[in-house]
Amino acid sequence: MVVRQDRPISGSVVVITGAARGIGAATAELFAAQGADVWIGDVDLAEAETTAASIARARAARLDVTDVSSWQDFLGSVLQESGRVDILVNNAGVMPLGPFEDETDEVTDLILDVNVRGVLNGMRAVLPGMLDRGDGRIVNVASMAGMIPIPGMVTYNTSKFAALGASLAARREYAGTGVVVSVVLPSAVRTELASGARLGGGMPTVDPADVAAAIVHIARTGARRVSVPRWVAPGWSAVAAAVPEIVERLARRLIDDRRALTSIDADSRRAYSDRLSRQVAAHHVARIDAGESR
Repeated sequence: MVVRQDRPISGSVVVITGAARGIGAATAELFAAQGADVWIGDVDLAEAETTAASIARARAARLDVTDVSSWQDFLGSVLQESGRVDILVNNAGVMPLGPFEDETDEVTDLILDVNVRGVLNGMRAVLPGMLDRGDGRIVNVASMAGMIPIPGMVTYNTSKFAALGASLAARREYAGTGVVVSVVLPSAVRTELASGARLGGGMPTVDPADVAAAIVHIARTGARRVSVPRWVAPGWSAVAAAVPEIVERLARRLIDDRRALTSIDADSRRAYSDRLSRQVAAHHVARIDAGESR
């Protein structure tokens, strides 16, 4: 039996994607407070630099997680200044909401490229160095949407199921190498991604600091999987295994699980929607330039 040992956080070099805001920024702050040297990678360089400037022991560089060459440039800066990557937190994600039949190909591409390809690109980018040293931790931030299907989030659900599966498969593939892959599944988080959405209604809500604490904890311990709150994933697994679908449908109706379709406050979500639209457009242009567009 392999005995898992805690990894010290102090002195570690930590890379966090999508860390200009929200969960990523809270995670950067907590790692730095525990003595880690933190690199914030984000497609929004100005916001990333602002966040890094507010955190001792943090630096920022531009990173488009969907682009392999961007990963190479980003890690080149990290390795030149810090020498290695001890811990990678794949946190970057996007969350458009709405009816699946209305979703454009461009939005689908962005969700899958950021939430799935971004995780795969990140793992593939850091694995060679970690394997050479026989040491490293990778923490992928999925979501309870990777276990619980939610109307109004078909492609997002798809991406988070994929992130969970990739994490568990990579953990097995690299078992015994010194590289440990873990996954965190937050419940509904009070961040900009959820702006305008009515949280609660059967799904517990948490703050970015709660998720950050779970990320740092699992990076230290190397545990396989943790949900935030901790009881949600085990609870859902038990319910899904034991409750007939007809009972589940009734329970979902009672908690209004279709609110991502019916109860979005467009005005409250405007800032995120506008930023997301710009990201969709920029990503589509990049795909055309790379010859990947349909």
